[in-house]
Parts: sequence; C-alpha cells; structure tokens
Amino acid sequence: MEFTLLYWHWIVIGIALMLFEIFVGTFFIFWFGAAAVVVGLLMVPLPEMSVIAQILIWAVSSTAFAIAWFKLIKPLNIDKTKAGLSKEQLLGEIGQVLRVPDGEKRGKVRFPAPVLGSDEWLIISQDELVVGDRVSVKDLSGNALIVEKA
Repeated sequence: MEFTLLYWHWIVIGIALMLFEIFVGTFFIFWFGAAAVVVGLLMVPLPEMSVIAQILIWAVSSTAFAIAWFKLIKPLNIDKTKAGLSKEQLLGEIGQVLRVPDGEKRGKVRFPAPVLGSDEWLIISQDELVVGDRVSVKDLSGNALIVEKA
C-alpha cells in the first residue's frame, strides 16, 4: 500500500496546528502550521510532488518562517512605552549616562541592574551632562526618565 498526501491533508494539518497554537500560546507551533498550508497550496498546481519533496518544503519553510518571526518581525513589535509602571521603583535609582540629551533628542542612561525590566532608559535632564556622569531618577515623563546629577 502506497501512502500519498493530498493537498487538502496538508491544509487541514496546517490549520489544526495553527488552531492548536491558540491553546499552547508559544507562537512557535503556528509556523509549522503555516508551512503546512504553504505545502498544501503548492500541491494544488503540482499534485504529483513526491512525499520527500513535500516534507523538505515543509521543513525549510517552517524554519524560514520561525527565523523570520523571531529575528526580524518580533523585535519590531516590542512595546517601548512604560505606561502604568510603578513610579516608586524608579525614583532614586542611580545610573550612568550613555548618551547626553541634546535639545529635543533624549539621552540614554544605563543602570547596573535592570529597573522594571530594562537596564537602559531614555532620559531628560535640565543639568549639563556628559557621557559617564552618574545620574539619579527624580521623575517619570511618558517613557523617559527625568534625571539630575547624582
């Protein structure tokens, strides 16, 4: 008995994997499902494709989708706002200036240990700062810290 995968097998498997992702929540299984749908759609015009070619296309496209997501697309979607954060945890923290604020351009500070999940923050300051200065957090303005020399 010869085993044959038809185009709709791949599409059903792909949709099932993508639906399974809803319950798992890793956003990794989704790409295996998307690749299976791609193989199914490729089989519509090419129904005589060998099983080995189908599996190879599925493996390569799964890998490509996963790499594209984790290396290219996901980093663009990181929420850079710090809305709703506990201001009290920031006040008084001491960090080192990495980039000096210049006019409308905000500077950047690095803390020795991450503060509320990030070790680098944008800063605003009325003081004259130079790179390497130690600064203390006095307030929060949007997603930037208001600092003064420590």
